[in-house]
Amino acid sequence: MLTDPYGGLATRGGQPERNLLLPGGREVLVAARYVRQRPTGPVQRVVVTLRGTEARRRNERSHAELIATVAHELRSPLTSVKGFTATLLAKWERFTDDQKRLMLETVDADANRVTRLIAELLDISRIDSGRLEVRRQPVDIAAAVRRHVRAHTTAGHRPDLFLIKVVEPLPDLWADPDKVDQVLGNLLENAVRHGEGTVTIEVTPTIVTVTPQPAGAPVESVGQPRTAVTVSDEGAGIPEESMGRVFTRFWRGSKRGGTGLGLYIVKGIVEAHGGSITVGRSSAGGAEFRFTLPVGAPAYLA
Repeated sequence: MLTDPYGGLATRGGQPERNLLLPGGREVLVAARYVRQRPTGPVQRVVVTLRGTEARRRNERSHAELIATVAHELRSPLTSVKGFTATLLAKWERFTDDQKRLMLETVDADANRVTRLIAELLDISRIDSGRLEVRRQPVDIAAAVRRHVRAHTTAGHRPDLFLIKVVEPLPDLWADPDKVDQVLGNLLENAVRHGEGTVTIEVTPTIVTVTPQPAGAPVESVGQPRTAVTVSDEGAGIPEESMGRVFTRFWRGSKRGGTGLGLYIVKGIVEAHGGSITVGRSSAGGAEFRFTLPVGAPAYLA
């Protein structure tokens, strides 16, 4: 039909996108749209669209990698859940209460792992489609940091592993508390799991210089107040050649597990708040992540 665009039904609006192999072996996607004066009238113009396949191929590879990662991450906990539940159902009377509790605790932990993975997939879908919803309310970021550190120490980490530095007074921060917790949790977990030495968390007020450039207006620099949070460790740090890929999907800093989706989601959450996040090397040589969030109540609440 692409060689006879005027043929076919009078109601046809165009030709769907198809692959076209050009001389030399290059592949492009071609589609046609028919322009009529009235719905069933004769075709007046044919609009042909050509586009390369590189972006689509990258997207397909990304989707395939995501599916493979999800299948791999789901297989282990689901196998464990199935194995323990089948064993308990078949041989319940043979186990002591302590053995039953241990198996059920393992099932519970693996179920939580599956739940976290599903939540990550939903976050990625919302970030990619621009539908990540931010429910802003007052957030005490310093208290949130202390709460996360307390959770790590309760879980068995040494209290002196963490050093918290807060510069007061901090401006009022309006953000989504659950998503801020998600960002802090990911950065602290990465620092503990992949870093070494003391994990330092600094919370400071800062001013970010923004340069608006409206059409026809002179360039003017404006200082925007923000809250900055820096999480750093004293480990080997991230190699210079890898820093540009840290916030991409499936990047892993080491072979110590994880889906490689956490920092991609962290970046999406911070940017959905109108903030920014960077990675670098700390003064102690380890990895340093720094994110900033705009402060003050949203305009519709002011």
